[in-house]
This record gives sequence, structure tokens and C-alpha cells, in this order.
Amino acid sequence: MAEQIISGNVKTAYDEFYQKHDEAWRMLGAKYKAQHIIDVSKGRTFKKVLEVGAGDGSILKFLADANFAEEYHAVEISESGVEHILARNIEGVKSVQLFDGYTLPFEKDSFDLIILSHVLEHVEHERMLLRELKRVARHCIIEVPLDYRVGVDKRIKHFLAYGHINVYTPTSLRYLLQTEGFEIEDDLTSLIEPEVTRFNTYVNQKKSKSLVKNIKISTEYALKDMLGIVFGKKMNEKLANAYTVLVKKADQQVNIF
Repeated sequence: MAEQIISGNVKTAYDEFYQKHDEAWRMLGAKYKAQHIIDVSKGRTFKKVLEVGAGDGSILKFLADANFAEEYHAVEISESGVEHILARNIEGVKSVQLFDGYTLPFEKDSFDLIILSHVLEHVEHERMLLRELKRVARHCIIEVPLDYRVGVDKRIKHFLAYGHINVYTPTSLRYLLQTEGFEIEDDLTSLIEPEVTRFNTYVNQKKSKSLVKNIKISTEYALKDMLGIVFGKKMNEKLANAYTVLVKKADQQVNIF
């Protein structure tokens, strides 16, 4: 079934993805993604959690260390990703399975919460996956990068290099979710943290360290953060690099026509 639904080049790319594993970079990004999940869930308790597209398990590791839930499960399309998750021996993880990218091997309402963090931008058929999430869990937390902005037409190759075949704004994601029968309960926006920018600049891009660059990185972050505080949610959404939303299944199906 996997071969019929996921394009061959996509399946091959992700099977091999975690063989070129960058532990430090992925753990750094996962630290903040996990914190966003914790923050948007504030005041709620989830006992049984499934991460769809769990990658190498780095987000689950941070969540487990924070005692976010009692029980965790993971599905992933990449064989190398599954191997990494199993090797971590994360406390509370009850199952790790390879799946076809769309069909979740669980019964209806099996989970209190599904996590889909930085996955939807990679998915060829978004609505197919969203319908499976809604079938299997009462609540979902979805986070996407906010790639749709001025100049997006000139950055297609850049996004494809990261496997991003869909681009979003907070508004477009909310629209997609609401038209698939989800109700939005809470959301938040986030900027790329200075720690992440410095790592990407000095380690991934192999640029030489300098005091001037450090000051520039910190100043840009502080300025965007301040503008968001002063001008509110719409400004935050305009400046943000990622959007995290907590949704639940709507009581009624969306009426079309």
C-alpha cells in the first residue's frame, strides 16, 4: 500500500534520510518543538499520545523527559527513523511502527492526542492524512513552518531541499483544518530561537563565529519579539517562523453547498 500511495522518490528519500543523521541539530530543533507542544496544551492532560511522522524520536524524547503523558506510540514512514526511535529506549513508548504515510494501524478514537510536528508540509495528500488523524484521536496538535511569505516563488528549490512541498500561513492552515471538520481550541506562533540560528550559521553553514553576527542574531530576534508584543497576534503571525495549533474533532461535519 505504501508504494501505491507515496510517490517512489518520496519513499526512497525518507527511507535514507536518517542514515545521514545529525543528532545535535535535530535534538536542538526538537527541544523547541516539544516546548511548543507543552505550551499549547497548557491546562490539559493527555494520557495516550501518538506521534505521526515521529522522525528519529527526538520530540518524543523531550516530551517523555518532561512527563507530558503516560503512554507514547509512534509511526514513521522511514525505516531508518524507526530504527533511531527504537534505539533511544524512550520511557513510556509502547509501540513504534512503520506505516504507509496515510493509514494509521489503530482503531477509532484510540488516542487522546496525535502530534503532527513539521510533517504536513511534506505530505502529498494533506486531507487524506488529516481524516485519519481525526478518525484515530480526539485531539491533535499540528505545527508547520510558515514558509508562505513575500518571495516564496523564488524559494521553491530552497523549500524542496528540505522536503517542503506545501507552504502555509496561520490563516491557510486554520482554513484547511476547519474545512476538514476540526475545531481550533488554542494556538501559538514562534520565532526561530537565537540558539538555533547560531547553530545553523556556525555549524551547518560553517561560517566563522563573530561577535557582530551574534549581536545581529540576538537583536533581530528581540526586535521581532517586541513588535509582536506591541502590535499583537496579527503581527506575531506575520513575523513568526512556525505555527502550532491544538484542535479537536468538531461535533458536526462541515456542510459544503
